[in-house]
Amino acid sequence: MTTVVMPQLGESVMEGTVVRWIAKTGQKVERDEPLVEIATDKANTEIPSPTTGVLVEQLAKEGAVVTVGGPLARLEDAGGASATAASPSTATSPSPSPSTSTSTSTPTSTSRGQQPANAPPTPLAATGIREPAASADANGVRATPVGRNVAQEHGLDLSKVPGSGAQGRVTKADVTSFLEKGATSSQQSEMQPPLSTFPGQKAPTAPPLYSQPPVAPVYSQPPPPPPSFGPGVGGPGPVHITLRAYKPPRYTQKEGDQVVPFDHRRRLIAEHMVYSKVTSPHVPCTAEVDMTNLSRLRSEWKRSPETGGKAPSFLVGLCRATVQALGEFPRLNAVVQDESLILRKDVNLGIAVETEKGLLVPVIRKANELSVLGLARAIDDLAARGRTGKVTADELSGGSFTVSNPGLKGNLFGAAIINQPQVGILRMGEIVKRAVVRERDGEDAIVIRAMMYLTLSYDHRVIDGVTGNGFLHRVRELIEEAKFEL
Repeated sequence: MTTVVMPQLGESVMEGTVVRWIAKTGQKVERDEPLVEIATDKANTEIPSPTTGVLVEQLAKEGAVVTVGGPLARLEDAGGASATAASPSTATSPSPSPSTSTSTSTPTSTSRGQQPANAPPTPLAATGIREPAASADANGVRATPVGRNVAQEHGLDLSKVPGSGAQGRVTKADVTSFLEKGATSSQQSEMQPPLSTFPGQKAPTAPPLYSQPPVAPVYSQPPPPPPSFGPGVGGPGPVHITLRAYKPPRYTQKEGDQVVPFDHRRRLIAEHMVYSKVTSPHVPCTAEVDMTNLSRLRSEWKRSPETGGKAPSFLVGLCRATVQALGEFPRLNAVVQDESLILRKDVNLGIAVETEKGLLVPVIRKANELSVLGLARAIDDLAARGRTGKVTADELSGGSFTVSNPGLKGNLFGAAIINQPQVGILRMGEIVKRAVVRERDGEDAIVIRAMMYLTLSYDHRVIDGVTGNGFLHRVRELIEEAKFEL
């Protein structure tokens, strides 16, 4: 008997949520065949079977949160299937996770997946599974920590949400389903309007407006919000916003409309983008870049025997210029942590890749140590695996700067949102041939050049205009010089 455990899915990932079971109980699975899909804050990952056998028991239900090293399932090895059917057997020790080495045994049982009658129940804490669990609040409502946080972010009264978890606990799925059905915080008391917070923040506690329930409203209009600044008010970080008057109108679905609920990845992307815009004061600046010399250099690369007739793309050239410029402007190769700016030694370059399931940003480690060809191979590999869902959680984390290439179709220029906790992101525009003015033999002349707008979005908390514009200007210079070597 083999116990499948939660593997380490990333350097900063400590737990995962069971999204769905791909294999069913009693099903025979081959080695490396997908068993279960696990969601982390980085990506969804399919966990493969470590051996060939029969899935005897699913130890973690869909929606359960499992820590690294916690048990997911039990497999009956193919070689011992017939022997097990004839006589009971004891389970072997679980396979150790990449980061945790444990040895756990299961008492002999008379039926599969069950403990003997005289055996005490195994506590969930010992199994590493957090079956969406939490203690009851002051109102007696039991909810998982994630479910409670999501409810707080939306100002939702948990007592109004039916729970589907163990012992009636309210899970994150219950809260999101309740919100999608339109039961938002508008169901709260009119005299205590909902509190809107930004993702990642705890909702502030609203003080009661009255010590006793009033017979008639005191205010004909909502009371003014409390001051945002002044002695003893607030603290570091984004200012909490209390919605007292404005409530977004809800759309009434019409015949023929199609409702597409957010999946797990889209929710994460939405939360990340809102958090980034609220946290970082974005400043966009745009440079007009002449790509003609780089285009000619690509023609030379194509004839080189090292490339095999396939020249590295314009994106590769931009990445090479970006890496070099980051070495000269280290303040852009940094992350914000608390009230400090950490200047990174390595340039871990994120490349935004659009997939069918949404945006991914795989990271090229130590891009400053790679040649043009090395960057080209790394980008091609990560992009291909990102679109087929084969990129790992580790490859989606740890970036220090990001480059975004929306594609070749009709995007003249645009400003991208910073990938937190980084401080800058470069976005390519469409490369088009245009008539521009150039000086020739002391005279102005109109010539046709391949031009592109390149936009830098930087975090004005830590990057000033001189630094941000200087970095973008340097990237432009390097591209227009086009003196890169393969």
